[in-house]
Amino acid sequence: MGVNFHFSVRLSALTLAFGLFSFSSSQLRVATWNVSNYSSGRTTALQTAIFSAFEGRSFNPDVLVVQELLGDTGRTNFLNALNSAPGQSGQWAAAPFLDAGDTDSGMFYRVNKVDYQGLANVAGDPRFTQRYDFRLKGYQAGSAVNPNVSYYSSHLKAGSSTGGTDESRRLTETTNIRNDAAARPTGTHIMIGGDFNISTSNDDSYRRLTDASVPTAGTNGRFFDPINSSFTSTNGGITWNNSNTYRFLHTQDPIGSGGMDDRFDFILTGGSLRDGKGLEYIGSTTSAYSSTTWNDPNHSYRVWGNDGSSFNNPLTTTGNTMVGQSIAQALRDSTGVTTTGGPGGHLPVFLDMKIPADLAVNLSTLAFGTVTMNSVAQQSLIVSNAVDASIWGANSVQLSNYSFSLSGSGFAAPSGSFSLGAGQT
Repeated sequence: MGVNFHFSVRLSALTLAFGLFSFSSSQLRVATWNVSNYSSGRTTALQTAIFSAFEGRSFNPDVLVVQELLGDTGRTNFLNALNSAPGQSGQWAAAPFLDAGDTDSGMFYRVNKVDYQGLANVAGDPRFTQRYDFRLKGYQAGSAVNPNVSYYSSHLKAGSSTGGTDESRRLTETTNIRNDAAARPTGTHIMIGGDFNISTSNDDSYRRLTDASVPTAGTNGRFFDPINSSFTSTNGGITWNNSNTYRFLHTQDPIGSGGMDDRFDFILTGGSLRDGKGLEYIGSTTSAYSSTTWNDPNHSYRVWGNDGSSFNNPLTTTGNTMVGQSIAQALRDSTGVTTTGGPGGHLPVFLDMKIPADLAVNLSTLAFGTVTMNSVAQQSLIVSNAVDASIWGANSVQLSNYSFSLSGSGFAAPSGSFSLGAGQT
């Protein structure tokens, strides 16, 4: 008689052992950079800052949102700078340009890693925020893994850090961002990157993005500081500005007379990127970023070029222990500021994310047909890690760990636990 074989496959993911900071195809590197009123030029400096390596370390992002592009000309020329770098021809594409009425954002991405999905404009006062939707390549339709990401590029209102019109306008901007994030389809991963123009985590705009109890959207659409360097148990908030404790997090300004003393630029992640499942931030969900070294082994988050030696000074070039002299100089030159004496641009920020396994089976039911009493019938079930190994590398995706469990009597299945790499069955 026909018999149905009822089973379940239990999946767990193993994190691969690899250096958090080293560029690797096993990671998706996501970045943000305020490129300081960019329209054209700076090509050599940009290429060196982005693609050159020092002691095996390179910026080399896969998805990069930028702020302060000057129109579609800036977007086109920045894309050309990426694709004209040695070894980069044809690897990069840009999301469509959207004129937001102020200096503009753009998203640039590696075409072999992600697919652009869409663009939305989130209203603000005075600045709009762009939401770029993309999808990881290599995952089948209907996969149990959600490879969809909504990445917001924001340039919040500059000005006084507490009170007054500037903070109120930033609050309006982030309220709209959080409401938009809360309305994203279930399972979509959310991130935000950009120049927040704030000095403290007590700024109303920052609390609107990150607090669970804000009077909008509930906990949906909430963002988290992946390096846990925003709030303390004793005072409920911290000030990054002009604090030596947070010198490794300062992003502004690498060449201006004010020196490196502000954490203006951030990447924040949604809760699904820190829940231990699927696509995940590579780093601790509890440890704050180190106050003694830029090379924090607990985090993949980095302010590219800031080795902590530039507090209240322009970015260190000679002896820069993170990026070396030539990349540090290129980061300074990338700002477009040739002399000190005024605002001096920003450093890029990036973080890495684990590429999740994707467990798949070829059948949901095994039909044995008519089986003679006391005889044995066998059927095969193919279990695979369905992530496309040609995109992410056979040994670079999280392993699929699985086991079988059965219901009913008279059936047997392989016992124990099994592991599969990307593309393996």
